[in-house]
Amino acid sequence: MKKFALLFSTILFFAFASNAQPIEEGESQVNVGIGLSTYGLPFYGGIEFGVAENISVGGEFSYRKWGKYSVYSPSIITIAGIGNYHFNELFDVPPEYDIYAGLSLGYSIWSDNDRYSYSWFRGSGVYFTGQVGARYFVSDNFAINVEFGGGTYSGGKLGVTFKI
Repeated sequence: MKKFALLFSTILFFAFASNAQPIEEGESQVNVGIGLSTYGLPFYGGIEFGVAENISVGGEFSYRKWGKYSVYSPSIITIAGIGNYHFNELFDVPPEYDIYAGLSLGYSIWSDNDRYSYSWFRGSGVYFTGQVGARYFVSDNFAINVEFGGGTYSGGKLGVTFKI
C-alpha cells in the first residue's frame, strides 16, 4: 500500500502543471487520506475555510482500529478543530505549493473490549498539538498533501485536498 501511494503521488507530482493558489479568504477545501501511526491505520477527513489572509480554520474527523490480537483491539475516534497559517506569501513560495503550520485541539474516544488493563496507555480525552504540512496542487482544485504531527498518537498524514 505504501509503495502504491508513493508511486501514485510521484506520478501526479510530475504529470501536471498548475497555477493554483493555496486557500484564500472565503474559499473552502476538503482533505481526506490516511494517517501514519504505530497505533493502527487512521483514516481522516476534514474541511478548512479561509477566514483571513493566510489563515484557515476547520474541523477534522479520524477513525482507526488497532490491534492484531483478538484479546485487545481498540478503536479510536478523534474529532478536532484545526487552525493553520499558510506561509506562501511570507516566504515567496511558488503558487502550486502550499506550506503551512498550525494547531489542533481535539477529543479522542477510545473503545475496546477491556480484557486487559492498559490504562497507562489508552483513554479518551482532550489533546492539544501542532502540525506542519505542505500541499502540491496538480490542478486548480486538486492537491496532494503531507502533514507531520497533529492528532492523537499520530506521526503524520498523507492525503489529497479538493477545493470546493
